[in-house]
Amino acid sequence: MSLPSRAPSLAIFCKVVDNFGDIGICWRLARQLCHEHAVTVTLWVDDLASFRRICPEVEPSAALQLVEGITVRHWPGQEVVAGPDEIPDIVIEFFGCELPPGYQQAMAARLPRPVWLNYEGLSAEDWVEGCHRLPSMQPRLRLTKHLYFPGFNERTGGLLHEAGLDERRRAFQHDSAGANDFLACLGVTKTEASMRKVSLFCYPNAPVAALFETWINGASPTLCLVPEGVAPEQVAAFLGAAPGAGASATRGQLTLRVLPFLPQPDYDLLLWACDINVVRGEDSWVRAQWAGRPFIWHIYPQDEQLHHKKLRAFLAAYAHDLPALTACMLGWNDVCPVADWPAAWEALDVERPRIETQAEAWRGKVLAHGDLVTQLLDFARDLRYAQEISV
Repeated sequence: MSLPSRAPSLAIFCKVVDNFGDIGICWRLARQLCHEHAVTVTLWVDDLASFRRICPEVEPSAALQLVEGITVRHWPGQEVVAGPDEIPDIVIEFFGCELPPGYQQAMAARLPRPVWLNYEGLSAEDWVEGCHRLPSMQPRLRLTKHLYFPGFNERTGGLLHEAGLDERRRAFQHDSAGANDFLACLGVTKTEASMRKVSLFCYPNAPVAALFETWINGASPTLCLVPEGVAPEQVAAFLGAAPGAGASATRGQLTLRVLPFLPQPDYDLLLWACDINVVRGEDSWVRAQWAGRPFIWHIYPQDEQLHHKKLRAFLAAYAHDLPALTACMLGWNDVCPVADWPAAWEALDVERPRIETQAEAWRGKVLAHGDLVTQLLDFARDLRYAQEISV
């Protein structure tokens, strides 16, 4: 029996845990599936208010809406009533968010049964390679769920990377006037645009105050651009005022400017426009890798310090010959506290040309195995074919 030639239908279920990282990844995934592969996508989300922060077109009070060609449905509770004819070809459960029981029953009643994937968290740890694509049987409902791990090599599922992304980035970074126009729209003056520019996106436990002091007393001026709501206590202490969007102040060599929370396309431009990016979680971490600039990653904290192992695994792959970058990332995540941030930051500045060279090589190495969406659809197609021929 041959597979249908039409593009598949697909549903993504997302529970927002990390404020913006979860929905950020799901929204990028949904857009690329729809816009580049003509997949009919339904995105189920429990927190539309957080979603709106990165996509202003979202209406937080709507139970059902169409955004950029993607059906967005509010998922306020665990139960979702659906019949077998409403189940798409592929169902993605994001970060093990647990599909509603009624929806699972409808999946089991659908013929042919849908491909069910659990989209897992990104890690460079070795064990991920052995778990990627593993099946997990659901005997009560006669369904099989497969684990899908994004990753950095051919034994994992790739990273989200839209077609033409590198070309757009290079064009933007070679157009200084266009980059300055973008920054001007955020309130950045011409004088500020000429400074070393750092974007700051971190969790509350980052040693932000120590970094501010380093920049205040630095040898050259630094412009720090912070999204509204990030490190609010430290930012308020520096400003001496409420840290709302548009607020700014200068102390010593540091100018700090609070930005409104940016839609995803504009956040990419911010990363491209800055000289160094401090990012957190998973979504902005991946985007920083595509930006071609030095970055410091603030990893999402886990019990029993498991995130420290995850951080070290990434550094071993990405920064094994970049000691200043490694020291800054370990210090920023309180793995090996930094006793002298000014010295650590100066060493990072010296290492920046090597970091940028590594960033270019890293991108090519990761993308040599294909992007995540293409690999995911190929895997789903193989599973659907195996199911067809077994009928």
